[in-house]
Amino acid sequence: MDIKEIIDKKSKGKELTKEEIDYFVDGYTNGLVADYQASALLMAIKILGMTEKETFYLTNAMLNSGEIMDLSDLGFIVDKHSTGGISDTTSIALVPICAACGVKMLKLSGRGLGFTGGTIDKLEAFDGFKVDISMDDAKKLVKENGCCIISASSDLAPADKKLYVLRDTTSTVDSIPLIASSIMSKKLASGADAIVLDVKYGKGAFMKTKKDAISLAKLMVKIGEKAGKKMDYVVDDMNEPLGYNIGNRLESYEAIELLSGKKGKLRDVTIDLASKCVSLGLDIDYDSAYKKVVEVIDNKTALEKLKQMIKSQGGSTKLFKGLHLKPTLIIKSDKDGVLTKIDCSMLGTLVGQMGATRQKITDTIDYNVGIKTFHKLGQEIKKGDVLFEIYAKDKTQAKEFSEKFINCYNY
Repeated sequence: MDIKEIIDKKSKGKELTKEEIDYFVDGYTNGLVADYQASALLMAIKILGMTEKETFYLTNAMLNSGEIMDLSDLGFIVDKHSTGGISDTTSIALVPICAACGVKMLKLSGRGLGFTGGTIDKLEAFDGFKVDISMDDAKKLVKENGCCIISASSDLAPADKKLYVLRDTTSTVDSIPLIASSIMSKKLASGADAIVLDVKYGKGAFMKTKKDAISLAKLMVKIGEKAGKKMDYVVDDMNEPLGYNIGNRLESYEAIELLSGKKGKLRDVTIDLASKCVSLGLDIDYDSAYKKVVEVIDNKTALEKLKQMIKSQGGSTKLFKGLHLKPTLIIKSDKDGVLTKIDCSMLGTLVGQMGATRQKITDTIDYNVGIKTFHKLGQEIKKGDVLFEIYAKDKTQAKEFSEKFINCYNY
C-alpha cells in the first residue's frame, strides 16, 4: 500500500477503505508516514469531508492504536464528555450528582485547551487533590464512593494525540469528521458502557453554529452506537459564559455553590446532562431521572458526595467553607446599557494569560487568578453596576487586564 496513492484517492473525493485508513494511522503513529504526507491527507479530509463509514474506520484505527480500558468489574459505567467551553464546571458537579443517584462514574478528564479551561486543572484547585492515580486505585474509589475523576492516560489512543498536534499546526482542527473521530476514539478507549455528549456552539466554543454542533453530536452518537455503547447528547449555547466565574479555584467554588442551591444556566445545563446520564445508567425515562437529580441537589446528598470524592483523592475541603479570596480590582460600569454581546473566547484567553492556563508546557498554573462576572446576555446594566471582580496576581496585573475585559462586552 502506498500513502501517495491514498492521498491522491482522497483528494479526488473517493471513499477510503478500512485497510487504507488503518495503513495511514498505523504508518503515521510509527513514523512510516511523514508529517507532510499526513498533512496533505488531513487537508483533503477537511476540504472534502468523510463518509460515516470512513469516520468510523478512522475512529477505530485510533482507538486500537493504544490501550483500551476494561471496566467490566465495576458494573455499568457512564461517562460524559464536553467539547469545551467558558466557565464550564459541569463535570465537577455532575459526577457526584450521578453517584448520589446510584450511577457509577469513572471519568477521565483533561487539562485546559486553548481558551477553554480543563476539569483536571480546576480539581487541582482543591489543594492536594490527586489526579494521577493508578487505575486499580481509581476502581477502588468507584467501588467505595461511586465516582472518581482522574487525568486521562497518554496510553489511550496515542495516534489521536500525535495527529492532533499536527492538526493544530496545519489548520485542520475544524473538521467535523476529524473532531468526531478524535473525541470518540478516546471515549471508547475509556471503557464506559454509556456516554453523554455535551456539544457546545458559539463564540466561546470550537463549533461556531448550532447546525454544526448538532451535526457533530449526531455523528458521534452514531459512532458510539455502532461500537455498542448507549449514547445521548446535549447541544448548548456558548455565546456567554456558562456560569459566572472564570478561573480554576473560582470555578471549583461555583460548582460547590451549584450543589448548594445556586440557580442559573450552569445549574440548568448540569441538571440536563446529569438527567441523561442517570436515564442511561439506571435505564429509566428522562423525567424520572430529572426528579432524582433535582432531589439529590436539593437535599445536599450530591454536595456531600463531592466532598467525599475530594477527600478520597487527597484534596482539601477548605473551599466548602468559603472562597477565602478577595478581588484585586472591582470594575464598575461607566454607562447605562443592555448587554448584547460577550466575546467569550477572549474572556477565556485573557484569564489564561493571567496564569489560569499554561501558555507553554513548562508553565505553572496560578489557581487563584480569574474573574467573576455579574450579567448575562440581554440583561440591563446601569451606571455604577459591578461588571467584573478581577482576581489577579497583583494590582499591576489587574489594571493591565481591566480594559481588555471591559472590551469583551458590548452594551
